[in-house]
Amino acid sequence: MLELVAAVISISSFLGILLIIFRKIPVLAEFPEEAGPSLFSKLKEASQKLNIFKDFSTEIFLQKILSKIRILSLRTDNKTSNWLQRLRKRSQQKKLEENDKYWEEVKKSTNQNNKNLPG
Repeated sequence: MLELVAAVISISSFLGILLIIFRKIPVLAEFPEEAGPSLFSKLKEASQKLNIFKDFSTEIFLQKILSKIRILSLRTDNKTSNWLQRLRKRSQQKKLEENDKYWEEVKKSTNQNNKNLPG
């Protein structure tokens, strides 16, 4: 459970960082290029030169991330469902045990009352 919480926090933090970065890139790109090419343009050129990023598709990347998040949420849902089922089963067993104890006490009290009756 602790690992799951840590994983969710790590993933959400990473996604938050990516969100901040992607929101700030257009603002950084609007800065005037006074002293030669900016760091952003250098990074853009370097990424275009690499073969790794040549066939990179943001849509496929997003699909993969969303499918992994979906799998994680389904696993979490399944785990929660199992916990709920176990808790309900325990509660039902406790209720049955209490009910049995009640009827045993009633039987004992009626037996004692029958013994005390003159007969």
